[in-house]
Amino acid sequence: MSRIGNKAVPVPGSVKCEIKGSYIKVTGPKGTLERTLRPEIEVEEVGNTLLIKGADDSKTTNAFRGMSRTLINNMIIGTEKGFQKKLLLEGVGYKVSVAGGKLTLNVGYSNPVVFMLPKLVQASVSNNEILLESIDKEQLGETAAKIRDIRKPEPYKGKGIRYENEYIARKVGKAAGKK
Repeated sequence: MSRIGNKAVPVPGSVKCEIKGSYIKVTGPKGTLERTLRPEIEVEEVGNTLLIKGADDSKTTNAFRGMSRTLINNMIIGTEKGFQKKLLLEGVGYKVSVAGGKLTLNVGYSNPVVFMLPKLVQASVSNNEILLESIDKEQLGETAAKIRDIRKPEPYKGKGIRYENEYIARKVGKAAGKK
């Protein structure tokens, strides 16, 4: 049974929620997000909280209830405060620049890689650090993962694009292994 799905979702005063059946629209100071939930999930507004209920008590419905609660909570937090992810470039000659909705990465390939940012994701660059900001946590994480996939960190020298708090397990090279 999902314990997360049982918790009520607090709605701050600066955020408004519109619920029509399985459709929910959340509007806050940073923007608007909308989502259609699964048909077996019901959302009920009680005062300044949202309660998520399932049509029955099956295992899958309870799992979807917990997931729906988390998605709604992320929508509320995103429209109120927003989310951030930081990526770091490590490597000699690795550079990044942002112009408009394009991220240009020079990461050891013969040509620069141009990455188009989605509408809801903004990027800023300083000293080989990419700071991604968005109100949609799901899209932010997906965008950060796609940028990281352009040049994943390698275990011998640690060169590549990695998350800020990511630990890369280092390996010894073949010269150190012969001794």
